[in-house]
Amino acid sequence: MHRHSAEVAFGPEQLRHIKDNMLNRASRNSMFLFFDSNEYEDRYGRYECLLGMGAAQVLSCKSSDELKAVRNQILQHQDWLFGHLSYDLKNLLEPRLQSRHESRHGWPLLQFFVPETVYYIPRGSTKLCVETLQEDAGTLLENILRTIPAEPPALPICSFQSRLSRERYLACVVRLREHIRQGDCYEVTFCNEAFAENIFLNPTDTFRRLNECSPAPFAACYKSNTNYLMGTSPERFLCKRGQQLFSQPIKGTARRSAHQDEDNALRENLRNSEKEQAENVMIADLVRNDLARSCVPGSIQAEELFGIYSFPNVHQMISTLSGTLRHDCPPLDSLLQAFPMGSMTGAPKHMAMQLIDRYEEARRELYAGTVGYFSPDGDFDFNVIIRSLFYQSEQRYLSCSSGGAITWGSEAESEWQEMLLKAAALQQLFR
Repeated sequence: MHRHSAEVAFGPEQLRHIKDNMLNRASRNSMFLFFDSNEYEDRYGRYECLLGMGAAQVLSCKSSDELKAVRNQILQHQDWLFGHLSYDLKNLLEPRLQSRHESRHGWPLLQFFVPETVYYIPRGSTKLCVETLQEDAGTLLENILRTIPAEPPALPICSFQSRLSRERYLACVVRLREHIRQGDCYEVTFCNEAFAENIFLNPTDTFRRLNECSPAPFAACYKSNTNYLMGTSPERFLCKRGQQLFSQPIKGTARRSAHQDEDNALRENLRNSEKEQAENVMIADLVRNDLARSCVPGSIQAEELFGIYSFPNVHQMISTLSGTLRHDCPPLDSLLQAFPMGSMTGAPKHMAMQLIDRYEEARRELYAGTVGYFSPDGDFDFNVIIRSLFYQSEQRYLSCSSGGAITWGSEAESEWQEMLLKAAALQQLFR
């Protein structure tokens, strides 16, 4: 496919305006995926924002045979690809696994689309670029710069119901600690869904509000027909730059405070917490093992352990692992061999996923999965889908999930409070 390209310079004060116009234009399509890094510093990211919209071709799968066919198509592909891996793809990657709960959104297990048009602003640049299968690339840029976004309407007021009551959640944490005591596993990421029904909302306006209240480096707004993801993820799953792979798992959370002294103390407590460091290093080791399946032996290293990063609502502990991709391992395979991400399962991964399905009361679907892109040169960048809202516009079903890592050192009430803290940033939009 031949793409026409154009670029135009803009003033720094136009950045927010341009992003809003990109979303407005994208929302007219049946499929789009928009990424916003919200001006966060990032050694590995290429774009301040990136949008793929319109689907010239869609590749998706719901079975093992379809997965093989999609993999073969992607191997031969040398254009942009945008899309997702659903958490439940694990059932194809590990046939002994299953998901016992019903699907409420119906996302494909894996889906990529070839966008008709791609817009992007390179990181640190004041240049808007477009690559399109249409011929009027220059006109597309002018429209993005010219349009004045309308004032977004107020969001609906609604209350969320929890799949797991407080009593049930606490009891599950106790049971999971017993599994750990018995040696079944070391750590399990345990999550809870909250949902609201019969809700009417505009997903792109909702994403804007969420992104204003809780900006994050891997924010994403995704539309696939009647399904929507509106997320402000702080976590990178995996990216490829040349032959190097980078993963940045998060484990360890502390609340923020409006008082500087208290906020600094909370940050330092997180930095020095033996419990949080134990959680983090377990997942860092798991990521090392996952990367070993696709990387050159001896090339995997920890770029950073226990880094503390601050976001509007929480402090997080983040580690960075890297490795050199083997030349005989296709980029997509490196994603599949590390999926699902250890920060959303636990360790050992297979047993943790079995316990997740036993104790959680909702199918994760796209939550705890990933959205990202492949660029024409074969590089990619994928996030971890957390801190996200999911909306099914036909069913008018709105949901979000949150949770935390359960270890032997976990205290049930503290885990409940951490789960509520993460959910509050999403649910407060509708109060």
